[in-house]
Amino acid sequence: MNKTNAMRIVENAKVEYKAYEYPPPAQLDAVSIAHVLNKPVEQTFKTLVTQAPTQQHGFEHFVFVIPANAELSVKKAAAAAGVKNLEMLPLKKLLPLTGYVHGGCSPVGMKKSFPVFIDETAVLFDTICLSGGRIGLTLELNAEALATAIGAKFADLTL
Repeated sequence: MNKTNAMRIVENAKVEYKAYEYPPPAQLDAVSIAHVLNKPVEQTFKTLVTQAPTQQHGFEHFVFVIPANAELSVKKAAAAAGVKNLEMLPLKKLLPLTGYVHGGCSPVGMKKSFPVFIDETAVLFDTICLSGGRIGLTLELNAEALATAIGAKFADLTL
């Protein structure tokens, strides 16, 4: 298995993880991936990238990690990030901004460092599953260890 930046970063931070490689499902979403891995959808997380307009810089970006079966509350996410409003990053900007493609976006190892917020439900599980940095690769690890490794904060983020 070829290591991704996400795998190298969690290894360097001494975070234990399991990596799962699988053929991508026809429907490339976190719920389908949870089913492929035979993991509960509430324990499988997706990574969402947002942007907030700023006066000087155009946009400020934030990353949110939420359960596969949940919907991001833009209001709660903006409050957690300390901004007035947020919008989803247009898909065409995902790869240039993060280095990741849709379906393989991980909160770990993006091209630039952005504030990361993990839904507070993640701490209810010993481990969570999230993208390993490419399509067909998922990492299972402890959410609190992940948060420490990447400087993420926990918050109530979903509807």
